[in-house]
Amino acid sequence: MDALRNFVSAVDAINDWVGRAVAWLTLGCVLTCFAVVVLRYGFDMGFPWMQELYVWQHAAVFMAGAGYTFLHRGHVNVDVLYGRLGDRGRAWVDILGTFVFLFPWLAAVAIASAPFVLSSWSIGESSSTADGMPAVYLLKSLVWVFCGLMFVQGLALVVRRGLFLAGRGIIDHDGDRVANEGA
Repeated sequence: MDALRNFVSAVDAINDWVGRAVAWLTLGCVLTCFAVVVLRYGFDMGFPWMQELYVWQHAAVFMAGAGYTFLHRGHVNVDVLYGRLGDRGRAWVDILGTFVFLFPWLAAVAIASAPFVLSSWSIGESSSTADGMPAVYLLKSLVWVFCGLMFVQGLALVVRRGLFLAGRGIIDHDGDRVANEGA
């Protein structure tokens, strides 16, 4: 059981760290966008790479930060019945929802994106815009980063809920009440 708890803690720590790190790109996105506007309208200058940079930063925040959002239960939930269920019922809904909806969707996204990501890497793709950002393959790889971080966070959720159902509950990352700690 300690190995499972350590797995959950490690995944939580990774997604928490990644989320906090990429959150700083939000500031970078705003500052870059501001610089683009000032340079264009104040000095009649433009840099295509700079315009693409804030799009890349924005993409990184959403793609790499999705696991963090999932960890902190920030994604949309359809709370028709979930809120009325007890802890055990919610645990089962979380487990089944992860296996029925999240994992197949992540597999579909990863498989569907494979030709685009692999092709981009094989040609060392860079921006189609003159003086644009190099290494577009890194941007496209964020799709797989998204899938990977969401998958491991989904596994951590399943393990967490499974431990709870087995009477070996652990506290959710955000402190949600889960009984049987240390049982």
